[in-house]
Amino acid sequence: MTLVTVLPGDGIGPDIVEATTRLLTHLDCGLEFQYALAGGDALSKGMDLIPQETLDMIEGTTVSLKGPITTPIGRGFTSVNVSLRQHFDLYANVRPALSIPGATVRYSDIDILVVRENMEGLYSGIGHVRSEDGERAELRSVVTRKGCLRILRYAFSMAQRLGRRKVTVVHKANIMKSTSGLFLEVSREVAKEYPDIESEEMIVDNTAMQLVMNPHRFDVIVTTNLFGDILSDLCAGLVGGLGLAPGANIGDDRGIFEAVHGSAPDIAGKNIANPTALMLASAMMLDYLGMNEHGNRIRRAVRRVIGEGKVTTPDLRGTATTSEYTDELIRLV
Repeated sequence: MTLVTVLPGDGIGPDIVEATTRLLTHLDCGLEFQYALAGGDALSKGMDLIPQETLDMIEGTTVSLKGPITTPIGRGFTSVNVSLRQHFDLYANVRPALSIPGATVRYSDIDILVVRENMEGLYSGIGHVRSEDGERAELRSVVTRKGCLRILRYAFSMAQRLGRRKVTVVHKANIMKSTSGLFLEVSREVAKEYPDIESEEMIVDNTAMQLVMNPHRFDVIVTTNLFGDILSDLCAGLVGGLGLAPGANIGDDRGIFEAVHGSAPDIAGKNIANPTALMLASAMMLDYLGMNEHGNRIRRAVRRVIGEGKVTTPDLRGTATTSEYTDELIRLV
């Protein structure tokens, strides 16, 4: 048995986690689930946003499955997602954008992998400073050669392993000459280690435009933390939105797999949430565990059910409940 730490999260988190674990249980692939508190549920019980016992449970397992967790607004609260990534050194954020037949989109046949550096740069939040009079604010961006090397090697090796043809290195080195310049410099060194993979360089603003105009030109995109946060959501929009977008945070010895959308508290407990993003994240988790065929069974079932359009949740123009949608997937996997 493989033990999986499950963080149900906030809002619709418990709804989509229940649907996903039910699907995984039906697959009968030898998973056992242990549940841990984080976010609002932990706070309501007088605990920290991420209790130590939750960190210990994640530490004791190779993989974790996480529902959306809302970080309370206000000083003193650090993002749960960022904290987990930093605590476990989950330096690679992987976000696939894959077209699903039946989803309402402008493009078809999109298949893009965005690999985002997870630990450094502006998004890491180093050096937050705001003057007492509220007239000035500062934020530091720190990028290291080590951080650049490992995310770039991760992206190129993954492209090689998956039989991908090209890696696009996205940067802003023309203006951010120190930080983005270092990332670009290291990318050229790493590209030489993978002569079988085509490498191209693209400035981030041009990348955003090209993704909208001609997304089929992209295969694997690798970039720094903040740029990756923005571009991965743009790519999700190309295939139907965050409700269909899974994500993974990968380190050297573990991975946390998640739905990247919000907690949608307005529909929590109403049995109408779309669990697809977390289900596809669970398929990525199965791939990580070497259970690729089980992961493919989930992806095939999702594509068929959404493609047929007969049993889908309201956000997918259907009338099915979360439970009914899950039942249909279970019937087909």
